[in-house]
Amino acid sequence: MTAPRIGCTTYREPARWGEWDEIADLLPAQYTSAVQRAGGVALLLPPGPPQLAAPALDGVDALLIAGGPDVEPARYGAERHPKTGGAREERDEWELALVDAALARDLPLLAVCRGMQVLNVARGGTLLQHLPDVVGTDRHSPLVGEHGRHAVRLEAGSRIADIVGERTEIATHHHQAVDRLGDGLVACGWADDQVIEAVELPACSWAFGVQWHPEAHDGDALFAAFVAAAGNPERDSS
Repeated sequence: MTAPRIGCTTYREPARWGEWDEIADLLPAQYTSAVQRAGGVALLLPPGPPQLAAPALDGVDALLIAGGPDVEPARYGAERHPKTGGAREERDEWELALVDAALARDLPLLAVCRGMQVLNVARGGTLLQHLPDVVGTDRHSPLVGEHGRHAVRLEAGSRIADIVGERTEIATHHHQAVDRLGDGLVACGWADDQVIEAVELPACSWAFGVQWHPEAHDGDALFAAFVAAAGNPERDSS
């Protein structure tokens, strides 16, 4: 049996290894390990010219948009908040183009943390740039360099609740979140403070965004469903 090929976006950041100190395309191994545990083959899709997004997807059966730095606010018509991180224009352009191309051919799509925000912006939505200003605490990103934990409520009867349950504890590390939902997106998960934690695009066969990090904690069921959707021979990805 052929294993589904999962295209995974990457960071492009300064990195050091051995004697080298260079700009590198990288992805935390938790993502690729989660794909592999679910029976998929992880293929890295580093930032490139947006016109190459559609050809890049010719070689994969599904798309994973990974977490990472803040999306440039100008891309959703906002002024930069003082707490918004520096732009990664190459990555923004590439991932927005990948999302558009994946949705156009109905590829299964899992958008994680920043990835959910990219999905929302790609559909014309906006973002809250600094959650402590809105919810009054830093509970969504409580630790430096580590994931925090909190509960998420999933919409009863939704497809994602069927996968992960109607209430689950998640790994969290984000200071931004979805504000106005993009076209066609439906919220299907919330934190106790009503921050949107999961979205679905019902017009597609399998397209979800989660604000948490399933690759880091208790996410095997979600990755299994994602890879299974990628391997579904009845899915039309033309």
